[in-house]
Amino acid sequence: MYLVCGEALFDFFSEEDVSGLASKVNFKAIAGGSPFNVAVGLRRLGVEAALFAGLSSDYLGKRLQQVLQDEGVGTDFVVEFAAPTTLAMVAVGANGSPHYSFRGEGCADRQLRLDHLPLLPAYIRGLHVGSYSLVVQPVADTLLALVRRESGKRLISLDPNVRLNPEPNIELWRSRVAMLVEHADLIKVSDEDLSLLYPEQDPQRVIQGWLEHRCQLVFLTRGGEGATVFSRRHGAWSVPACAVEIADTVGAGDTFQAALIAWLTEQQLDSVQGLQQLGREQTDAMLRFALRAAALTCTRTGPDLPYRHQLQ
Repeated sequence: MYLVCGEALFDFFSEEDVSGLASKVNFKAIAGGSPFNVAVGLRRLGVEAALFAGLSSDYLGKRLQQVLQDEGVGTDFVVEFAAPTTLAMVAVGANGSPHYSFRGEGCADRQLRLDHLPLLPAYIRGLHVGSYSLVVQPVADTLLALVRRESGKRLISLDPNVRLNPEPNIELWRSRVAMLVEHADLIKVSDEDLSLLYPEQDPQRVIQGWLEHRCQLVFLTRGGEGATVFSRRHGAWSVPACAVEIADTVGAGDTFQAALIAWLTEQQLDSVQGLQQLGREQTDAMLRFALRAAALTCTRTGPDLPYRHQLQ
């Protein structure tokens, strides 16, 4: 089982109102949050997964819990709080890329403290952390402590997934990502993330620095340009994106992340030792599987992640 750690929220997408009244705005709300999506994506790809997160006791929080149960995501590590559910207002650009505005100060997904850290049973083979839960408090310090405690014992994957609206201090992002990089075995990062974190630096140089720590593989996603893998053992190479008709790209990065973990699990390589044993052909197959999964999500509206049988 993989334990995904971080936020769960509702994405609000504006919809066209045929009445034309300025006083009326229609929204479609979809359960989301990057870690939440990764957990759901893992289950849809056939991997046992659980979520370590703070969920609200309000109506939306109960709906999030229901989604987890319906999708088969374990809730044993969910902590309930009498605090609101975070709302993310999503505007989709002309190229399908989402732009987020978060309403999350004091909300439930930020409330995890050190005393909420669980003792993990042996069946938890890996951890995934990412997005704004890495930098907003108190959950940020809680997840950092968990990663440090489990580093070297279980496979740890990291996706910075930088969101400046919840936390605009980019120096804080840089500092926290640097701390987590020291303990991650697998990193997925987008070109947009790197341009925010290190605008004056060569992405390849940044990634090579990450590979000097524990990390074995870094996957750099580049939207419609595909993705590049950087392997400590086998060097770097790129694979183009799959050609699809794009509805939007919401959830594509989370799908890519879930697919990487799912591929490792299917190959029984979802461990620190397994990742270290990967050959070049295996790594390439892993990358291509993740690209296919992400492309399928791009053909759908919102974070509608694919099921394993759809990727045959």
